[in-house]
Amino acid sequence: MRARRRWAERHPDRRRRLARPVVSVGNLSMGGTGKSPVVAAIANWLVAQGERPAILSRGYARADAAEGVVVVSDGTSVLASIDRAGDEPLMLSRQAPGAVVCVSADRHLAGTLAERQFGCTVHVLDDGFQHLELARDLDILVTTVGEIPQGRVLPFGRLRESIGAASRAHVLVVSGATAGAAAAEAWALGISLSCGAHRSLGAPIAIRGALLVGRDADGLGRDNGGLGRDADGLGRVLVVTGIANPQRFADSLRDADWSIADSMTFSDHHRYTDRDVEQIGARFRESGATAVFTTDKDAVRFEVLGALPFPIFRVPLLMEFDPPDVMFESVRAVLA
Repeated sequence: MRARRRWAERHPDRRRRLARPVVSVGNLSMGGTGKSPVVAAIANWLVAQGERPAILSRGYARADAAEGVVVVSDGTSVLASIDRAGDEPLMLSRQAPGAVVCVSADRHLAGTLAERQFGCTVHVLDDGFQHLELARDLDILVTTVGEIPQGRVLPFGRLRESIGAASRAHVLVVSGATAGAAAAEAWALGISLSCGAHRSLGAPIAIRGALLVGRDADGLGRDNGGLGRDADGLGRVLVVTGIANPQRFADSLRDADWSIADSMTFSDHHRYTDRDVEQIGARFRESGATAVFTTDKDAVRFEVLGALPFPIFRVPLLMEFDPPDVMFESVRAVLA
């Protein structure tokens, strides 16, 4: 990676460039930093500003790695299955419904199609920090406190490249940090702009095909003034996740006062099977839980299974930035 970065910096003319601005969101570590919520937040902000953003993704772990470009969403409706889209692009198409979402190993080709076919005015490059082939106008690096300064490069740690690469970023977003802690992290890494990001959970929403329980199954707890106050008797939950950092999701549920009866973790991007459903159902009954909680990313993988024999809800992740304008004003400057 160090050699590739040096080559790219010596030959900027060799990097392919799209006609419209490119905002890259990425990380230095192997997942679990909260990158996807940042991508969705930027895309939604761009839509609110009257722009037509395109989210460009590689579509990691797709079952059907089709050649060319897969249009996951045209900014109005979802057009691709999870096999062709991948779980994260499909999730992003729902979290940022006004954005075009394109998947391709060739991000330049995807961006060109988005500009010509859908009139996109700006691109958000998902997981783009190491994708040096495409020129970008803004590099946003997402991390957690201490993850990069105290980290080690693969295979001895979780970092994709050496710590010195972080200084190439223009903005640092530090998940779970205040503005002050984010500024200290950015200073240590040689990045001039920074903000903290606070994660919170929205009201649980029933997953399509789930066994519905309670009087408010599509928005559990909406009537009772908050999460975790035994809404409809559904206070004890079984947590099921297949993400990079499952412990953080469980901790967020505890912070929201949900009582966790038990938990089951699968590998990141795990494709749930009928056998998995049987095992989850057995654990659900054994634990005495009254509902299964999972993430937005897992939800798109559960929905393709059809009817599920237990009440299962996805819990949306909400992101607030501190200070709120640093990242968005950087994006505005790029547009200008």
